[in-house]
Amino acid sequence: MKASGSTSQIAWQGESWRLRVDSYRLSDGYVIEKGFIEHPGAVVLVPALETNLGPEILMLRQYRQALKDTILELPAGTRGWSEEWLACAQRELREETGFRADHFAELGSCWPAPGISNEKMAIYLATSLHEDPLPQDADEEITVEPVLLKDLVEMALDGRIQDAKSVVGILRAERYLRKLRSVSDKE
Repeated sequence: MKASGSTSQIAWQGESWRLRVDSYRLSDGYVIEKGFIEHPGAVVLVPALETNLGPEILMLRQYRQALKDTILELPAGTRGWSEEWLACAQRELREETGFRADHFAELGSCWPAPGISNEKMAIYLATSLHEDPLPQDADEEITVEPVLLKDLVEMALDGRIQDAKSVVGILRAERYLRKLRSVSDKE
């Protein structure tokens, strides 16, 4: 059902997102009120190191208060409202992993929760990594764990990794790198 006659108000605003409450009329005349998160977007990084066993991805083991659990996930972070996507990717990579990358490849984007938020997550493969740390955010306790990409693909497919942005990023990176190998094998 399509909505009409919508009104909106900001119910709460934080530094990096705000809660918007919309009141609108459905095509059957019923009026509803729903909350949505307005978000400036985020980046997801797939930092890859080449090893003799194949690509190794720098994963994060990080406590997530909303889950009250520590999870294995790809590095990611919220961009500023007017920050360029690639600048955000470069900053977040250095803050969360302590590395910078010489090369970034765009792996598309995704909406992690389109039913409640307009957040867009841009996914980047980061390669040619060099140590160049920035201070981490004060509220983050992060451990960097290198994991072979082939193992991460299995973990994403069998449910050991449940973080959606990480599942999407891992599978897209694997496909992208497989296509690159296929092209270089033909040359």
